[in-house]
Amino acid sequence: MQKVNIAEKFRVFDKYWQSKVVSEFNGQHVKLAKMKGEFEWHRHKSEDEFYLMLKGQLIIQMRDREVVLGEGDLFVVPSDRDHRIIAREDVHLLMIDPRSTAHSDASAGVPDSEPAEGAAAPASGAAPPMPTP
Repeated sequence: MQKVNIAEKFRVFDKYWQSKVVSEFNGQHVKLAKMKGEFEWHRHKSEDEFYLMLKGQLIIQMRDREVVLGEGDLFVVPSDRDHRIIAREDVHLLMIDPRSTAHSDASAGVPDSEPAEGAAAPASGAAPPMPTP
């Protein structure tokens, strides 16, 4: 196991809506994501979604409420819950997911998810691991 410098890792991101594995523990991937813009309504059928905000502000809209996350805030979207993500500014995020969870590497995509009714599915596929120093 090596030390990870989060700021350094974010400097190598070349696009938004991309997550990259930076470490792992107990069958969990620790991922960083850089976001800006909006993502469609979707849900993760059998896994919660963990967000820890490092930079910026993220809006998580659910059918019954809206949660605004600022730097240092943590939030878990329960599994099988429709939600939509809005990042009006540059957002840096830390996520922890089971190793089996795939996140999209598409320019308009986020985590491997099941779209809410009427929404198109995001591109799927695991994001590549971040290079280590």
